[in-house]
Amino acid sequence: MSGRNLDLRRRLEALAFGQAGYFTAAQALRVGYSYQAQKYHVDSGNWIRVDRGLFRLPHWPAEPTDEFVLWTLWSHGQGVLSHDTALAIHNLGDVDPAKINLTIPKDSRARHPLVVLHVADIPEEDIEHRRSWSVTSPLRTLADVSAGDLSQEHIDTAMNDAMHRGLVTPRSVRTRSAGLGDRAALRLERALTAALEDYGHL
Repeated sequence: MSGRNLDLRRRLEALAFGQAGYFTAAQALRVGYSYQAQKYHVDSGNWIRVDRGLFRLPHWPAEPTDEFVLWTLWSHGQGVLSHDTALAIHNLGDVDPAKINLTIPKDSRARHPLVVLHVADIPEEDIEHRRSWSVTSPLRTLADVSAGDLSQEHIDTAMNDAMHRGLVTPRSVRTRSAGLGDRAALRLERALTAALEDYGHL
């Protein structure tokens, strides 16, 4: 292998290391791999094509959060894991979503049948950044699922867990509910009331 090719491989591996072995065609191009070279490495088995414009280095050890990295890259880094998926990440309640829930900006055109997409511009204070992906904060997550189709029972359980672990406070929940629609605010307030009753605060 020539010195240049070895340098390219090292740069790509360094990039992929922080992304669970994944990388995009645009990232590979910036490293120095032309589109022709990318096709060669896929055809040769050096890279695995995961989706259009998305690759992974072979034999990369699997981790539980790999799927989060995958869909973050698919959304060009704009997607934030949210709703039921965020509940599961924060270990709030017992929701086990069949599909990844991802919130993308209003101007995004991303669409995929394997992902439940939500469209919203999320403020930075509602986002928690992890190594290679981001997730909505517990408070934002509770507000999001209250506005959706999740059962009241699941919302109550998630709220109880969040209160018990100090992830939200009654004041923060009430402040957030004031900015929601009537249905979401009512469901969030009901969950808070149930949690406070459990702790003997009412």
